[in-house]
Amino acid sequence: MIGDVIGHDLQAAARMAQLRNLLRALAWDRHETPAAVVERLDDAMTSLTDIPMATMVLAYVEGTPGGPRRLRWTSAGHPPPLLLPAAGDPSGGRARYLEAGQGIILGAGGDPERPTGRLRLPAGSTLLLFTDGLVEVPGADLGAGLEELRRLAADLARYPLEDFCDRILEAVPLGSTDDTALLAVRVPPK
Repeated sequence: MIGDVIGHDLQAAARMAQLRNLLRALAWDRHETPAAVVERLDDAMTSLTDIPMATMVLAYVEGTPGGPRRLRWTSAGHPPPLLLPAAGDPSGGRARYLEAGQGIILGAGGDPERPTGRLRLPAGSTLLLFTDGLVEVPGADLGAGLEELRRLAADLARYPLEDFCDRILEAVPLGSTDDTALLAVRVPPK
């Protein structure tokens, strides 16, 4: 899970922690699709907290050791996950945003049609979840920031995961005033 609440102060950090803990309890309580868990989170957030709105992606990477991995995810108004093919992928795969699973922001009144995206993760691929602080600068085009991240991440996909993350964070746009967080998962090679 990665997400963002309104604000940039200690209260916002406490609210994000509260939301994360609610999500953990709800995800543990039942084995449901990511969309169903996030829908229950939206209801709980509205009833149990003073958090006005939040965005998030909830993603499950599933599979058996040595076997294929699958991704199921839903987004509540958050930037979509970025999937990078394995470095040197002979199929010529391109880094791409996973647009399926996009739903409305938490706190906006619920999303009865909240979708769950599904995808088989290729061996050696990298999945990147991030907050908008990584791509957004006040007054600049968000689409341009997303495209720049896509190009940069594709160029860096050959690096070990820790180096990959460090180099992505070094490239946070000048003038960015938002919190920045990222979560990267690399699928084991075949």
